[in-house]
Amino acid sequence: MEHSRPDTPHSLGADLRALRKSRGLTLAQMAEALDCSVGWLSQVERDISDPGITDLRAIAACLEVSVSMLFRHGAAPAHEAGYVVRRDARRPIGTKIMGLVEELLSPDLTDDFEMVHSTFQPHSRIKVPVSRPTQEVGYILSGKLEIEVAGHTHLLNPGDSFRIRGEAFRWANPYPDPAVAIWVIAPPVY
Repeated sequence: MEHSRPDTPHSLGADLRALRKSRGLTLAQMAEALDCSVGWLSQVERDISDPGITDLRAIAACLEVSVSMLFRHGAAPAHEAGYVVRRDARRPIGTKIMGLVEELLSPDLTDDFEMVHSTFQPHSRIKVPVSRPTQEVGYILSGKLEIEVAGHTHLLNPGDSFRIRGEAFRWANPYPDPAVAIWVIAPPVY
């Protein structure tokens, strides 16, 4: 795994490269999907070329992330960049479907894992089970959450945690209060 110097904050290019690799795409495959040159895409990943908003929309769609997730929110002071993410500087991730609001707690997407702040709105659920080649661990901060893993449903309360190892899963919050969880995913999927 490639690591940068600790004093070098990660960039849009580094995040794009990490996302592309997490999806098992080569530069050539992604360039073909975007109908662009491998050279240009490589320059974007190395922060030599800046993609326009139309390019960012196409890249986000190809990588199955929201465009807003690609933007930095609340630039960190130089001594915190790459180390600290302040509450008001979290990047929204995911699609906010089915009543789930997710924010990236990790400073960027270049580590072997990502940490996500997930808020499950009252009376929300995902109907179709999700299966992905990851290991995931979650910790419930507040509210109640039902999680079905490999066909078994578990009721989770504040202080409870869970693990998923590539099994099909789905979640539900049929309760009147939001459920908030910290979710760690390896390798990163956003």
